[in-house]
Amino acid sequence: MTILSGMRVVEHSAFVAMPLAGMTLAQMGAEVIRVDRIGGGLDAGRWPLAPSGQSLFWAGLNKGKKSVAVDTRHPSGRELVQHLATAPGDDAGLFLTNLPARGWLDYDTLRALRDDIITVTLAGDRHGKPQVDYTVNPALGIPQMTGPEGSQDPVAHALPAWDLIAGNMCVSSLLAAERRRLRGGGGQEVKLALKDVAAATIGHLGMIGDAALNPCDRAKAGNALYGAYGQDFLCADGRRIMVIGLTDRQWSSLIKATGTQHAMSAMELRYRVSLQDEGERWRRRAEITDILRPWFAARRVSDFRADFDRAGLTWSEFHTVREALAHDPDLGPDNPMFDMLTQPGLGRFPVPKHPASFGTAERPTAGQAPALGAHTEEVLGDVAGLSDTEIADLFDAGIVQSSTYHTSRTAA
Repeated sequence: MTILSGMRVVEHSAFVAMPLAGMTLAQMGAEVIRVDRIGGGLDAGRWPLAPSGQSLFWAGLNKGKKSVAVDTRHPSGRELVQHLATAPGDDAGLFLTNLPARGWLDYDTLRALRDDIITVTLAGDRHGKPQVDYTVNPALGIPQMTGPEGSQDPVAHALPAWDLIAGNMCVSSLLAAERRRLRGGGGQEVKLALKDVAAATIGHLGMIGDAALNPCDRAKAGNALYGAYGQDFLCADGRRIMVIGLTDRQWSSLIKATGTQHAMSAMELRYRVSLQDEGERWRRRAEITDILRPWFAARRVSDFRADFDRAGLTWSEFHTVREALAHDPDLGPDNPMFDMLTQPGLGRFPVPKHPASFGTAERPTAGQAPALGAHTEEVLGDVAGLSDTEIADLFDAGIVQSSTYHTSRTAA
């Protein structure tokens, strides 16, 4: 029995945040039905691609879901999606979308079909304008504090942080609304906006207060850890490592392991400061780095790896994803979070399950991503309650699609 066994969620989405939300629920055991337009949604072919040309991105964010392909431009197709979203069941009536939901999929329309429906809708911003991470970040100033020290060029980030946070906030919002419904509170329309998620996050991290109360913008600092000590170093073998001295223990362990206590004490005397103060480590980071740099430049990573690990230092070596996959056991079958799966049309590679272990509840296998429309016939019968004749008529009219259905009919 999984932690969300019995729950059914219908998802009509694209891009990152909402597909991630649906996948997260599926990885906790919910039945998640993703509805796409025939031929695939906006993200059906998004990079990265497998050698076959199929989207690894799409497969990664749709693991364990059921796929239904519907012509959502046709009135009958739209009606079908409405019935899936509002199908009966105490654990159903849960709908996720980040696509325009005005009219046929908005809350009022669905509520007329099921009065306790819970919808979670993610917009770009609170005014309804489209936004993605690559537009939210510039608007809120993040690229101006990212990149090499002294550079004036804004630097965008490869990780869609706001999408990832927003996706998980959609999960928590849906579960919170469902908890309220279970207590007799009825349905709920939940609205979030990607830009609001980002704005709230930088507020929580003190960045808005910093801009409001202090006279200068936060400057770029390269790979330094803002407000404490953390820095990258090039080693004698050409490898680059990152070391962290955020806490007192991390800092003391670092200077002990590198034998630089005397030089650091001399700096403290010279400036009459204590480097046990993380703020002072930040202010003196250039001189600290000058002291540490020759130590790393004279050594290969293999010379100090075991000593650093034994001393409990907080550090890591810079890798490409390919290098990490080859050498880090946390990215493979040694880690119980991963299953080795062969994804049809893509190949065989490690696929992650949900990162959380729920103790007595089973953690489902990683699960393959479905082929587009692979579950259309099953869902129309089991969830929408259509007869075989009604399903056949929808296929024949081109309102729904499933290659397995057409194959079976042709064979028959």
